Amino acid sequence: MRNSLTVSVWDPLVRSFHWLLVAGFFTAYFSEDDFMTLHAWAGYLVLSLLAFRIAWGFVGPRHARFSDFVASPWRALRYLGHLFTGRAPRHLGHNPAGGLMIVALLIGLILTGATGLVVYGVEEHAGPLAAYVAHWSRSTGKAFEEVHEFLANGVLLLVFVHVAGVLMESLLHRENLVKAMWTGEKRLD
Repeated sequence: MRNSLTVSVWDPLVRSFHWLLVAGFFTAYFSEDDFMTLHAWAGYLVLSLLAFRIAWGFVGPRHARFSDFVASPWRALRYLGHLFTGRAPRHLGHNPAGGLMIVALLIGLILTGATGLVVYGVEEHAGPLAAYVAHWSRSTGKAFEEVHEFLANGVLLLVFVHVAGVLMESLLHRENLVKAMWTGEKRLD
């Protein structure tokens, strides 16, 4: 039963996407080399989730749509300025900085996954791109592997910044945003 002082913000599909993406990314991140099959399947999960989320960003409910939370970088920077002075307004959905972070994470994960598919095809002669890239040189595969690892580390950095932002926002507005991403409910002011 929903409390009359809360409102449903994030639908079950957005919440499931979020937590499955967390599990998929960290499984892939910590399972390379000795666990290549697990790494590859975790990567496939991440890419599948991203395809779903992009589609859901256009057809999902209000707070799932990109039009609800994607803001210009200037608006996000202005919001961050207010956040660091303790004067940031509360948003029912994602705030402008959070929206920009989602876009950055989506792009970073797509690029990480795409380069991973190339590496898998060149080095393991496996995956959906193998027929197109298996004949590429080992040095080209290594170059893509370096880019793939750089991007994965960049995404990890973005994750840390994202978590820090969630904690700051939670403290400023006295609201447990992690719980809200589990339940989908936020306090209605």
